[in-house]
Amino acid sequence: MNQTAAQRLVFAMLDADGDGIVSRDEYMARARNVALATGRTEDDPLVVTARTLGERAWASMDADGDGGMTFDEYAAWAGAEAFDTVCAPVLGALFDLADTDADGALGVSEFTALRTALNNPATNAEAAFAALDTNGDGRVGRDDYIASIRAHVTGEGSPMGTALYTRPLSYIPA
Repeated sequence: MNQTAAQRLVFAMLDADGDGIVSRDEYMARARNVALATGRTEDDPLVVTARTLGERAWASMDADGDGGMTFDEYAAWAGAEAFDTVCAPVLGALFDLADTDADGALGVSEFTALRTALNNPATNAEAAFAALDTNGDGRVGRDDYIASIRAHVTGEGSPMGTALYTRPLSYIPA
């Protein structure tokens, strides 16, 4: 899958209402949704960290400050450097929220809770977990999780990313 196709799949997941624009509220709902899925309160230090990193990410993505991001804006922004400096910390913070036993890895239920809170269908999350759990131990580590998403977003290919972000073609913006 090329980088543009991979970015379209990620953008479609971020665009929760499917209107072709990711709003600040849609993006910032990510930390809130994971907190709710894991029973964490708004003042939990991990929630505060995820929200703070999400705000920084949004400020970087919404370069014109209009409160919305089109696919073209996202595609111009997204890439390896943006992933490494902006996305990876946010994804790590969201992972930490889902890691309810704080052991640095997610089991399938934690992984599914995380990804469904981030707007992926449960069946996609389960398939993505299976693709990422290459040793079959029932655990997915933080670094492997982030590296797999990076590989998907940058067009390097990721079986986990392909499973996670696959949507019906009618849902993906042109």
